[in-house]
Amino acid sequence: MADEARDEEREAESPSTRGKILDTAESLFARFGFAGVGMRAVADSVGVSKSALFHHFETKRALWAAVLERSMLEFDARLAAAGSTGGALETLRLWIEAIIDSLVENPSRAPLLLRSLFEVEDEEPVDAAARAVLERVLGRVAAGLEAGIASGELRRVSVPHTLQSLIGLTVFHFASGDFGEDLLGAPLYSAAEIRRRKDHVISFMERALRAEND
Repeated sequence: MADEARDEEREAESPSTRGKILDTAESLFARFGFAGVGMRAVADSVGVSKSALFHHFETKRALWAAVLERSMLEFDARLAAAGSTGGALETLRLWIEAIIDSLVENPSRAPLLLRSLFEVEDEEPVDAAARAVLERVLGRVAAGLEAGIASGELRRVSVPHTLQSLIGLTVFHFASGDFGEDLLGAPLYSAAEIRRRKDHVISFMERALRAEND
């Protein structure tokens, strides 16, 4: 019995268990929201005890923040990897492809991010890491837009409004669920519709931002 208890303790403390917890919590939070998910439900879904869950995350808010931080880190890594030595429009195209790929590969991500905008409004210290990565992601895109404006490749637009537009064109689309599918008359996550979405967003933003449109 003592050996079994030690094995369970080692499994509970392992990094792989932490990853499973984050995967499960992301899916649950995306479906039911922050208020609709309890720590016991997460533990039961993962197949670990509540004490094992609390070993990794002391509170539900800490778990929520860790899930969001991981999503933001994924975006940051993809944008960094997609960075181009070409012009601003080429870089924007690569970034849009990377963002949509990230959302498509994990269908829980877009609903989760949409919920994060309005479900948990007060800030706590535990949220700091996720906020820092979000600011880095937005700052990376903002800097690319500003560089394109400065070079004359992009017309002079409001960078904050452009960021809002990009978020709406990507995150909201893949979080829209049945509403979006009814509107399109096709599954959001089908290969054909994903390709159409990429082409639409890229074309839309290029036409809106290209300096020759002035």
